[in-house]
Amino acid sequence: MRVIFPRWVLFTLGALPLLAACNDPVPEKPQTLGGAEPTQNQSLLAEPATGNLLQVFKSPTCGCCEGWIEHADQAGFSTQAQHPADMAALKTEHGIAPQYRSCHTAVSADGYVFEGHVPARYIEAFLAAPPAGALGLAVPGMPVGSPGMEMGKDFMPYQVLLLKQGGAAEVYAQVESPADQ
Repeated sequence: MRVIFPRWVLFTLGALPLLAACNDPVPEKPQTLGGAEPTQNQSLLAEPATGNLLQVFKSPTCGCCEGWIEHADQAGFSTQAQHPADMAALKTEHGIAPQYRSCHTAVSADGYVFEGHVPARYIEAFLAAPPAGALGLAVPGMPVGSPGMEMGKDFMPYQVLLLKQGGAAEVYAQVESPADQ
């Protein structure tokens, strides 16, 4: 008997090794891109970035995170990458529940979080008018075709979620095509 999986399942399963690579253990001494050392805080909570700066917390081995950083930079954000030793703890302290997590977390000047491959246009819209009680936005997992996860012309529709204080979430945007990003 031959089992045939829908194309979206294959893409999702194909992204699992990428997600695993993004969560590889990192050296004890995290560094930012360019070799500068991050400031050491007692808490894993990120100090808010300034202006249009997004502090991006990621594994140093994650290529899709680098792709997302390029996307954010091209959209006019300034990014500063850091490689914390415990990404799960950082996400927990920022209120990001496990079901909403991806490979990287960005933190804005106002302390809002942007989890995973959130298109820059939605970050800009969110920051222009943050909803009351919001933590930020998330794209759980690693959808094929999202910023940083481009694979030729392949694309998998996905949702951008609005993360709320208290752990709830709702759909902020439905991304049906690359043009929606």
